[in-house]
Amino acid sequence: MKDVEKPWEHLKARQYDGWERPAKVTDEQALLMTTCMESWIVADRDALLKHYGSKLQEMALPALVDLESRHRHVVTEALMHATRNCSNAYAKGKRSFEVLGVLNPITLAKLLPSFARMVRILNENL
Repeated sequence: MKDVEKPWEHLKARQYDGWERPAKVTDEQALLMTTCMESWIVADRDALLKHYGSKLQEMALPALVDLESRHRHVVTEALMHATRNCSNAYAKGKRSFEVLGVLNPITLAKLLPSFARMVRILNENL
């Protein structure tokens, strides 16, 4: 996504979405996860190390720079590969939600513009 502050442009432009912005709806009313929850997980290396321990192969994880621009399959496969020798290797479902529960939102906001936008909008409106 080119501009995280313009989600409706993104939703309209996507071949599979093609959504029109409803009348009276603002950009702040569309929150998108870019690109997948695994991007959130991979972004918090401290939480990963605590959760997976010494068998985590951190070098197998994608670089933190422009993490949201990486395809979801690349991020997910890298996470699965990096944890393959761990007793609790990454998998969608219960294990993925266990990891999500220990992530640091401050770390995520520093590295993931879409996450920072979501937190800002939720804080402004809650």
